[in-house]
Amino acid sequence: MTRQMKLGAFLWATGHHIAAWRHPKAHVTAGIDVDHYIRLARTAEAAKFDMVFCEDAAGLREANVGIASQTSRSIGFEPISLLSALAVQTSRIGLVSTASTSYNEPYGLARIFLSLDRLSGGRAGWNLVTSASPIEAANFGATGLKPHADRYERAREFAEVVRGLWQGGSFPGHDGQSFSVRDPLDLPRSPQGAPVMVQAGASDVGRDLAARTADVVFTAAQTLEEAKAFYDDLKGRMAAYGREPDDIKIMPGVSPVVAKTEAEAREKQEELQALIPDDVGVALLSSYLSISDLHRHPIDGPMPELPETEGMKSRQALVVEQSRRDGLSIRQLARHFAGARGHWRIVGTPAQIADELQARFEGGGADGFNVMPSYFPGELDAFCDLVVPELQRRGLFRREYEGSTLREHLGLKRPA
Repeated sequence: MTRQMKLGAFLWATGHHIAAWRHPKAHVTAGIDVDHYIRLARTAEAAKFDMVFCEDAAGLREANVGIASQTSRSIGFEPISLLSALAVQTSRIGLVSTASTSYNEPYGLARIFLSLDRLSGGRAGWNLVTSASPIEAANFGATGLKPHADRYERAREFAEVVRGLWQGGSFPGHDGQSFSVRDPLDLPRSPQGAPVMVQAGASDVGRDLAARTADVVFTAAQTLEEAKAFYDDLKGRMAAYGREPDDIKIMPGVSPVVAKTEAEAREKQEELQALIPDDVGVALLSSYLSISDLHRHPIDGPMPELPETEGMKSRQALVVEQSRRDGLSIRQLARHFAGARGHWRIVGTPAQIADELQARFEGGGADGFNVMPSYFPGELDAFCDLVVPELQRRGLFRREYEGSTLREHLGLKRPA
């Protein structure tokens, strides 16, 4: 069989565009409407997506982006609870959620995800994050964001403990630097061997952690060259941990705007962009760069030199590189970033979107994509109705599920 791409549907309340909540067809209270999420999950399952993915943060996601925008983007269900509801409303699609290694304990997290996995018949996945936001740190009695290296060392040991617990009754216990765990879990082993491990860290230490432990990696890349460099680097690290390159599926984020004609697609894109207030766009960019005074610089001037922070280092590097490569002003960069927070954005017809995805997939930059619709449900519907059939026609995506578990969808080995 021809190699086929993997697809995830990245669910985010009203949508990934910062102004999605203002779109006339958006569902403004989506974050607290379980029926809305059920509809999205069933839409993705009908299109044969590998998984749906829920991001999470233990606090407001962005600071100072305006009360209405912040409220519409931040209110939402705790994702494991939400995915448990989706588990009984779907039958095949994978269910993946973020959970932080900085603000959880391994035993409790391992038990929660294995419970979701058993409830869903082997469809669960954990997206490991270390949490880079000072907003989150302030909610857990912390004196500030822990250094990047310390967060990843804790994450490495955390993942080791969780993987051991998922092995079942053979867990020998753990007594390490950050964690001590005595007993195995009170659940039988997963129908898929273990829930799928997902990661998104792109720093050097993040890539090493992924090469050691991850089954799927979400990433951000603006160009094929950037995507291929990340892909080759991460796959090249795996041998050091006794793993094969295909043991990880790399799925960059992509935010497509699609319509039957290119003119209509561009009109849809411009309609969204027109909804972004400049102060909100700059505030969002500042939040992700972990700097507080970007608004003090001329908005039509170039990006200033950025200070070293303990925030999301890979995302900071991506933004700086794009601003220099494309000669973007702060206003231009903020408006671009507001569309998908630094992820790849493509606009066009179904054939044009499929061409772009195929080029990156066959060009060695991806094993699939985490699809980030600008607003829900409209852009997810458009992708499923227009782009998925085009990918299927080209033999690049499945027409039916071949298995029942998330590992089977992704073509991943069952853990020993």
